[in-house]
Amino acid sequence: MNVRSLGQVADIERDGVDPNALVEGTPYLGMENVTSDGELVDVRTVAAGELDSAKFTFGPEHILFGKLRPYLKKIAQPGFAGICSTELVPIRPKSGITTRYLYHFLRWQKTVDWATSLCAGANLPRLNPSMLATLPVPVPELAVQEAFATTLDHLDSVRRKQRQALALIDELVRATFLEMFGDPVANPRRWGVARLGEVGVLDRGKSQHRPRNDPALLGGAHPLIQTGEVANSEGEITTFTQTYSDLGLAQSRIWPAGTLCITIAATIAKTGVLKFDACFPDSVVGFRPAERATTEFVQAWLFFLQPIIEARAPQVAQRNINLEILRELELPVPPIEMQRQFARHVMAIREAKRRLLSLTDSAEALFASLQDRAFAGSL
Repeated sequence: MNVRSLGQVADIERDGVDPNALVEGTPYLGMENVTSDGELVDVRTVAAGELDSAKFTFGPEHILFGKLRPYLKKIAQPGFAGICSTELVPIRPKSGITTRYLYHFLRWQKTVDWATSLCAGANLPRLNPSMLATLPVPVPELAVQEAFATTLDHLDSVRRKQRQALALIDELVRATFLEMFGDPVANPRRWGVARLGEVGVLDRGKSQHRPRNDPALLGGAHPLIQTGEVANSEGEITTFTQTYSDLGLAQSRIWPAGTLCITIAATIAKTGVLKFDACFPDSVVGFRPAERATTEFVQAWLFFLQPIIEARAPQVAQRNINLEILRELELPVPPIEMQRQFARHVMAIREAKRRLLSLTDSAEALFASLQDRAFAGSL
């Protein structure tokens, strides 16, 4: 396969424009308007005098390349003319290479790794355009480029739709809750009210030994869940990265699978249900429901209440709330059979999400494999 430098197959253009000479309604793109998936969000228009520094111009034929190291996957093909931040470099493909083929090549992980390795600068490392011009680009026949680009476009579209479906699935739990029970704060259906501490048992995790990261405590057979793993669990805690030794377990406590974990420090009132027995530190509270509530109902209720709970957290160096605040929170208590029906809906929704996640993982792997087959040997 013919390999040429990016500077040979495309023009890296940095044509400036005077912000005071803009025509009203000119589209503007900054780094914040380009996602790491190459999508455009919240695009706005500007007029003369609205921007305070020089910008670059781009046209429908350009690819915009984010040159800052944290954002090297912020690469887009807008398909229209406008102006952009100088942190986005306009690249115009020459004859002999198609725009979509070059777009996918620039977004290939090995290209991103190459660019990352050459970024320089102390505060915000960036890739110098002259260095970018040296990027080796494989250039097959145009028909092959078009075939590669069409296939990657199609699979990329599938990946995007799967991610959108995942977002809708997450919304479905909340929509189902509102349909069945109404607003949990306003309680328009006048359900009976109880304190959280009255519908189940809440206790803090245990991590008595200091320092907490003493190597003697770690590396055994007992799963250890941290605050961040709860906050980022998306509702269910299915994996762990740390373990306690027998010594670590002795100064802690095992919580059974099914426990609702609630963060009370740094990130406030985020939740995740344990899918296995595990320990967690005292920055996490465990909740086990009694006969008047279900875990799924309480977890969904906490999602709606989370901004209110977070607002109550003291403004200290690390935001936190205490166990008593949680125990005294009042929640509506619909009939338990309604809550169980809701729990069945939640379990069905989560099973659908697991299946979709598996399909999404397969699509991601296939996309990466096709990129490797299309571009391998170029770097």
